[in-house]
Amino acid sequence: QVQLAESGGGLVQPGGSLRLSCVASGIVFSEKHMGWYRQPLTTERELVAFIGSDGVTKYGDSVKGRFTISRDNSKNTVYLQMNDLKPEDTAVYYCYSPGPHWGQGTQVTVSS
Repeated sequence: QVQLAESGGGLVQPGGSLRLSCVASGIVFSEKHMGWYRQPLTTERELVAFIGSDGVTKYGDSVKGRFTISRDNSKNTVYLQMNDLKPEDTAVYYCYSPGPHWGQGTQVTVSS
């Protein structure tokens, strides 16, 4: 059974940083591309960042230059480093692997 467990969300002021983690089980992690999506309260789920099994990355336009996705295959973990956070980054962030499989989500709130 595939499980994706996110952590690291919380409340942060504008301009602050957070790092999200997603630990995967039930998959051959090193062979899978992984992704982060987010869903604000009133809009559809959108791609934040993607990392291939070869380490190639792709970002949504709104987070380019501020967010960085990375992976540690030895820990079956994918990370999302989020810098210079803005109120519009407020959303539930979901970890994704092909299947599709989704984590339970972690809330990120950017507010002063």
